[in-house]
Amino acid sequence: MRISYKGRLALMLTAALPLTAMAQTFPAKPITFIVPFAAGSATDQIGRAIGQGITEQTGQAVVIENKPGASAMIGAAAGARAAPDGYTVLITTNTTHAANEHLYKTLTYNPVKDFAPLSLLGKGGQIMVVNPNAQAKTVGEFLAQAKQSPGKLSFGSGSSSSRIAGELLQQMAGVQLLHVPYKSNPLAVTDLLGGQIDMMITDTATGLPQVKSGKLRALGVTGLARSPLAPDVPTIAEAGVPGYEMGYWFAAYAPAGTPPDVIKRLNELLVKATQTKPAQQFYAQTGTDAASSTPDELAQFQQAESKKWGEIIKKAGIQPE
Repeated sequence: MRISYKGRLALMLTAALPLTAMAQTFPAKPITFIVPFAAGSATDQIGRAIGQGITEQTGQAVVIENKPGASAMIGAAAGARAAPDGYTVLITTNTTHAANEHLYKTLTYNPVKDFAPLSLLGKGGQIMVVNPNAQAKTVGEFLAQAKQSPGKLSFGSGSSSSRIAGELLQQMAGVQLLHVPYKSNPLAVTDLLGGQIDMMITDTATGLPQVKSGKLRALGVTGLARSPLAPDVPTIAEAGVPGYEMGYWFAAYAPAGTPPDVIKRLNELLVKATQTKPAQQFYAQTGTDAASSTPDELAQFQQAESKKWGEIIKKAGIQPE
């Protein structure tokens, strides 16, 4: 039986109705944010702030599900395998979507094929910290110690950004440090507080509160300019490693296959959430730069960042594990 043009058009419109209706009523239940880092991490903090912003807009709760470990691959894989209905969103960083593919021979997820980009959420810098009882009071003093005892001083990391910051410091300063990996930066900070490791370069959201409380000593920040939240702390570049710079970014992704109308709706909610009071407080308190984007802009940004991180990792001489 042949179907007329009008009949085919009617069928197409009818088939599209469920998706359109879904987008109009979305979200009709709580949304889960998977965070591939531990509670208290910068990614966890921004996830909670953005979640509050979405709740303010929709009246629906946003549940934070922390899944740290394996350089954030556990959480990323969980986000990739979630139902593509818009009710599970991965809140992540360049660790899972720009760096890991250059650090590991095998990933448990594909950072491009397994995800639908939603929006950038912010960009931030890092801070180099040591225990207050440490002998080194400056970047220069720490590097001098490292040169005197190659491989003796250790640095911890709980994300690719943190690890590469330490690796890049070694490469540019000509020192050898012992790398100690952790599931997340707050866990590394705990050991730094206890004296189990000698140094780490962590996101400012995690490290700066410890510095302000006197529990850690800041030696330098990773940006090209000093942080307005810590104006007395020099950049690592001005403190003895010319040209040093390292940062990171946050973004949101849905599982691949999520309906386009739902992706559009999630993008609208996320972009507006970056402008709400909870998110603005996070940006102000942590020195993070607010950022948002369209899904296409995030895809293009991710592609460029993957290339950049690959070049940094290769230059640092890090071999994929």
